[in-house]
Amino acid sequence: MTLTPANLRARAEVESGGLPALVLSAERLAVTIAPGAHGLRRAGPGEDFWQYRPAAAGDAARSIDWRRSARSDAQFVRDREAQTAQSAVIWVSAGQGMSYRGDDSRPTKLDRARLLALALGMVLLRGGEKVALAGQPPRSGRLQADRLAQQLATQADSGTDADQPPLESLRPNQRVVLISDFLGDPAWVSAYLARAAALGVSGALLQVLDPDEEVFPFDGAVLFRSLSGQISHDTRDAGGLRAAYLERLALRRELLRRSTLGAGWHFGTHVTATAPSTALMWLYQVLGG
Repeated sequence: MTLTPANLRARAEVESGGLPALVLSAERLAVTIAPGAHGLRRAGPGEDFWQYRPAAAGDAARSIDWRRSARSDAQFVRDREAQTAQSAVIWVSAGQGMSYRGDDSRPTKLDRARLLALALGMVLLRGGEKVALAGQPPRSGRLQADRLAQQLATQADSGTDADQPPLESLRPNQRVVLISDFLGDPAWVSAYLARAAALGVSGALLQVLDPDEEVFPFDGAVLFRSLSGQISHDTRDAGGLRAAYLERLALRRELLRRSTLGAGWHFGTHVTATAPSTALMWLYQVLGG
């Protein structure tokens, strides 16, 4: 089909149809966390106490802490801790496997991942930080929250069962959050984390799974097929595969834990049947909140 302004607009309207609901849900989730500015562990402009130091030539009289000075023969200045905006980058997997849900009453993994990404972005932006999706320049301010929502709501799938974040988007001293099911080939994870560690990038991996992927409740004859149709397996005894599946899932998680630990990162898991607030709080805390 030839792309014209009319059908481009029609596609955009369809793709962004869920935007208001996404924004509303993310805002409700984000307000459960009160963000704070991040200290630089040195004296400078800020609100938090850093240290007392002896007054020196050039210190203004108003900077003297007279209560502390009254306890000694010297005058002391109360320094505050310098604070600055930090940059955080969030990547949400667009692999087709993220569109899976085992029951219509539950959100897809992709829906939950987008909700968590946007809510985390809103919290960090409220704390004065710069935020972006992977591959985009980090910015601050309310308008950036609107950009994040639009980009997440209109994100195109990768066309494959799994994908990976762009390695070239890593920048020194950023913090990065990767949200995926991490069920595809994990070979890229080690290379990505090694590059991140070399650049001084810290962050977290959050594995989002549907409850069916967590416990493997299947029995009898089942045809397993990836959403892209590239992988399929027909079995007459799905229950007989449960132990092997759960063992491989545990091994995958252990691999991800070791990889993140070696890079100074964090690894967490989230199941879509549970409240998203727990995962959001974990992400905020491991990022230094």
